[in-house]
Amino acid sequence: MSMGARQKVLVVEDESLVAMLIEDMLLDLGYEVVAVAARLEQAMESARTVAADLAILDLNLDGKRTDGVAEILRARGIPFMFATGYGAAGVSGEWAHVPVVQKPFQESDLSAALAKLKA
Repeated sequence: MSMGARQKVLVVEDESLVAMLIEDMLLDLGYEVVAVAARLEQAMESARTVAADLAILDLNLDGKRTDGVAEILRARGIPFMFATGYGAAGVSGEWAHVPVVQKPFQESDLSAALAKLKA
């Protein structure tokens, strides 16, 4: 993949260390992180405005579910996945088709979920 073709990713994660880890993994996998949002309001605004090819959403930001962020991304046609400690069991039926990686996860798990997004 050429440098000019790197896909842009929005990361929504309220734990700063986890966000940094995800950023590092994405960079290693050849992606570009265009924004990191740690609060729900910030995530909603980023979902509305950021030019991203895909997004990784924590299911909960400080106890608030990110379903609204997912809805904005879906409306914009931006594929997304969930990264959550709850695993697939924490995802509501509406999002059952969305790839999920359970925290903690390895770079290979993230890569496999990202591949599903692009399929």
